[in-house]
Amino acid sequence: MQRTQFGEIACSIARTLDVVGEPWTPLILRDVWVGISRFDQIQADLGISRKVLTERLHHLVEQGVLERRPYDSRPRHEYHLTPKGAELVDVLMVMVRWGDAWLAGEAGPPVLYRHHACGEVARVDLRCESCGEPMHADDVDVLPGPGAAA
Repeated sequence: MQRTQFGEIACSIARTLDVVGEPWTPLILRDVWVGISRFDQIQADLGISRKVLTERLHHLVEQGVLERRPYDSRPRHEYHLTPKGAELVDVLMVMVRWGDAWLAGEAGPPVLYRHHACGEVARVDLRCESCGEPMHADDVDVLPGPGAAA
């Protein structure tokens, strides 16, 4: 089945979905972020088919989100986040906050995050880069940008 291409749409959400919109992709990025970096490790952790994992990893390398690094004298590689990929993990952390708030249930969040700067367990808080105030959907107006479609 041919995957819909969103990369040419004049929308940052659509363009991001063109990179990460396939359901396995955020989980692969999560695994690499937490240190599960070898093909067989990722495959075992997710239970994903080898074919699908190969396709997803190739796509993420092609998009500049992951890089392949050899780790053995045989042609074996592990995967690491590029700076582009590390920034994409920030998006996943916002997804975690939403999932923890709305889907964790009585058991609570499955994972906690300790902030390196202060040592405290905390959750992501989306804030305005200009004033530092919390930023939510109700707090913004959407305006056309320089790359908007005519």
